[in-house]
Amino acid sequence: MKPITRRNFLGTSAATGLAMGMPAILGGRSARAASPNEAIRVAVIGMGSTTAVGGVGGRGHQLLGRLREIPDSNVKIVALCDVDQDHLDREVKIASDRGEKVAAHRDMRLIFDDKDVDAVVVALPNHWHALATIWACQSGKDVYCEKPFSHTIWEGRQMVAAARKYNRMVQAGTQRRSSPVLQKAIKDIRGGKLGAIKSAHALVYRAREGIGKVDGTTPVPASVDYDLWCGPSPKKPLGRKQLHYEWHWFWETGNGEIGNNGPHYIDVCRWALGQDDLPPRVLSIGGRFAYNDCGETPNTQLAWLDYRPAPIICEVRNVSVKQGAIGSYRHRTGGVLIDCEHGYFAGDMSGGAFFERSGKKWLKETPDKKVKDFPDDGSSKAIEATHLANFFAAVRSRNRAELTAEALDGHISAACCHLPNISHRLGKRLPAEAIRAVVQSDGDLADAFDRLRAHLEENGIDLDRSRATLGAGLTLAHGKSLFTGPHAEAAAPLATRIYRDPFVVPESV
Repeated sequence: MKPITRRNFLGTSAATGLAMGMPAILGGRSARAASPNEAIRVAVIGMGSTTAVGGVGGRGHQLLGRLREIPDSNVKIVALCDVDQDHLDREVKIASDRGEKVAAHRDMRLIFDDKDVDAVVVALPNHWHALATIWACQSGKDVYCEKPFSHTIWEGRQMVAAARKYNRMVQAGTQRRSSPVLQKAIKDIRGGKLGAIKSAHALVYRAREGIGKVDGTTPVPASVDYDLWCGPSPKKPLGRKQLHYEWHWFWETGNGEIGNNGPHYIDVCRWALGQDDLPPRVLSIGGRFAYNDCGETPNTQLAWLDYRPAPIICEVRNVSVKQGAIGSYRHRTGGVLIDCEHGYFAGDMSGGAFFERSGKKWLKETPDKKVKDFPDDGSSKAIEATHLANFFAAVRSRNRAELTAEALDGHISAACCHLPNISHRLGKRLPAEAIRAVVQSDGDLADAFDRLRAHLEENGIDLDRSRATLGAGLTLAHGKSLFTGPHAEAAAPLATRIYRDPFVVPESV
């Protein structure tokens, strides 16, 4: 991987400052290969909300539960961190009730300064992922970082660079890589059991309601250190109903649904295709429909990643005005479809199957004939604990090759979600037929657009009136600049960001 700096991305000669905002710990400790009898001391950063709409229990809270499920791991939870005192107190009490003695911090820098912490689990909002991971690597700690691995493409490269420079084990939270179901299916797919791969489809179908609007600003909860919550992002008055979880739908802190759940399924598609780099071309079609709210990111999106010879097509659906109107594709409401010469795989970590190709449009017809089943043997229930256990095994061995979702894979899969968002942000809203005319030469892409249009029509949305955004067609380069072609200059700044002192991702990690 060639090093790329923000200066290269932006095509300017002016460098940003190297404000680190860190205690004097950057030399780090030497990597230790813990013996099986020596506990790995872990801190979890970011507890998450168990009450915010869509929060699903709080990611840090969930991962703490999974850490406690790892059998015979000799992993010890020693510290917890959250900028929301209420969230922190909740988890400290749970730990205390279990007889666990943990340090509690609101500022993660205190954890990085603690020589009694060996590894950290990062379950923060996206805008904090890079800096937390880089600071951890610099302080000699290994990192398990939730998806999306990064908030921007440039940050992902800096995270990989830090992992390499400090010889840290860094695992991305794309746990489907640890699924026995998918491991078996992908082994057969890549072994040619269904013939040549034609295309891969990532289905991110998750019904969500709008987040509404507010007049003016909303008070930040008194329990939150808002300066630390904002971190690298601008510290602005809160302009939405909820601080927690709704950050996903704003560019300064989140990456939309494609960045929220897209990394899981795009990662599986990329794994099946054997693609370990970015695609040469990218296009997005989509918008934010149905809900007149204050969110910024698309809630309906079609992303085309033009890998050769088989592209990845990601379909994002959040809109379901009518019950059950989220729709399906080949009787799937999520997961992946890998189309091959002699059949296709449809499934997820909870199970899947090979099917014969029928040549149909696969809208509402009966299912195709199943030719091989990949049933769930019960392992999917423990998949997160399995993925964490894989991380800790590598922490002990100091062998990066043992990681099932190593930092570089996390970075590439996250970037495959950032690129369609960049395309979208540079695009134009057009009538449906104008968009159809652009995509009609590619059969898979045209079919996917027809499905998107039909899905929205089922929810009462006419794309000739509520126009979708046809994104800028991005062409990627392999050199000092990330982009080439007519949109390169406009796209480059969106591959990075401006930081707020002292929370600056350094150019030299």
